[in-house]
Amino acid sequence: MNASFGENEKADSEIVQESLTGDTGAFAVLVERHLSAVYKFAYCYVRDTAEAEDIAQETFMRAWKHLKKFDMEKNFKTWLFAIAKNASLDFIKKKKPLVFSRIAESEDELASLLAPYTEEGESQAQAMDRRMLKTGLEKAINKLPPPYQTVLSLRYNDNLKFVEIAKKLGEPVDTVKSRHRRGLLMLREVLVG
Repeated sequence: MNASFGENEKADSEIVQESLTGDTGAFAVLVERHLSAVYKFAYCYVRDTAEAEDIAQETFMRAWKHLKKFDMEKNFKTWLFAIAKNASLDFIKKKKPLVFSRIAESEDELASLLAPYTEEGESQAQAMDRRMLKTGLEKAINKLPPPYQTVLSLRYNDNLKFVEIAKKLGEPVDTVKSRHRRGLLMLREVLVG
């Protein structure tokens, strides 16, 4: 138990160094430490759990492959998020349009489809209106370029502050604020459209 406690106290750069000198378990510590954050970050880009898992896996594969290129003077987490950002953008570029199956429109099937989204005291029609509004907003956000989607998602879905978003993206706070402002303007254009 003390060994794993000691591993958690070590700086990422120390663990990277151990991995580079042949410690086969060292990189696993980095994966365990950062997997959840990388997954959440990727999810902000793709909005799909399976795709976010694939991107997280790809991120760590790329990090392991290029570990020798990591500058020990830099922050490992920032470097890792830069890889995750690139992996997410690569995934989005390769992604092909999805074909959706048709949903039967009988009342019973519609009611069962909406049941999980109906809040207490809310009619199915109200639930459908609320869901359609949310879906419409998500579709509008998805029409924005990925950097703007990510900033808006991290700000409003994850309730992060601009400083936290900047740290997560490895970018200056002013850049994040500018993207947020521009993203909102672009979103308004899409919605009014």
